[in-house]
Amino acid sequence: MAPATDDAISALDALRAEVEACTLCELRVTRTRSVPGEGDPAADLLFVGEAPGYHEDQQGRPFVGQAGKLLEQLLATIGLTREQVFIANVLKSRPPNNRDPKPEEIAACQPYLWRQIELIKPKVICTLGNFATKLLSGDPAGITKVHGRPQPLQVGGHSLYLFPIFHPAAALYTPAMLATLKEDFLRLPELLRHAAPGDEPAAASAPMPAPSPGSDSAPPASAGAGEAEQLGLF
Repeated sequence: MAPATDDAISALDALRAEVEACTLCELRVTRTRSVPGEGDPAADLLFVGEAPGYHEDQQGRPFVGQAGKLLEQLLATIGLTREQVFIANVLKSRPPNNRDPKPEEIAACQPYLWRQIELIKPKVICTLGNFATKLLSGDPAGITKVHGRPQPLQVGGHSLYLFPIFHPAAALYTPAMLATLKEDFLRLPELLRHAAPGDEPAAASAPMPAPSPGSDSAPPASAGAGEAEQLGLF
C-alpha cells in the first residue's frame, strides 16, 4: 500500500470540512453531528455502511456503537485495525430514529462518497448491507443473494473489487448470521492480495450521472433503494 499523497490528504480534509458543514438535505436539521468517515487515506480496504446511528451522530465518527465493536473484532481476525482501513457510510448524517434513507438524502450524499473513493483509491470496497451494496453495484439484488461474491468495478478509471457482506448489526440482531459474516470476512485477505497493482479486474464502469454540487461526479441511487428493509441489512 503506497502512502497517500499530500494532495489526496488535503483533498480529504477539505471534503471532511465540507461534509461537516453540509446543508444539502433535511437531515441538517435533525442531526447532532455529521459523520464524514475516517481511517487511512490510502487504505486498500474501504468499508461503506448505510448511515450513522445514535452513537455515531453524537461523536461524529462512523461505527462506534455495538456494530462498530463487532467490526473491529472481525478486522482483528484478519490482522487489521480500523486505523488501517477507511470506514464511511452512504449517508453522512443520521436519519431520525434510524429510519431508512430517503432517495433525496442518498442523492445529496452520493457525491461525497464517490469523491472519497476517487481520492482513497481502495483495492476493495466492502459494502455492509443492502443500501451500500445496491448503490455501488447498481444491482437491485438483495444482500442475502450477493454476499461474499466479489464483483469487479471501476470508479473514475480506478479498477477495484466490490465485496458485499452482511451489516455487522445483522449479526447483533440475528446471531445465526455471525458465522456467515465471519466466513465472508475471512475471504478479504485473499481478495486484497489478488487485487494487487497490475492484477486489478477488467471491471465494468460504475454508472456515473451528471455532476452534483460539491463534487465532480457521483453514483446514482439504485432503483428500489427506498424499499430495502429497516437498516438495509437483509
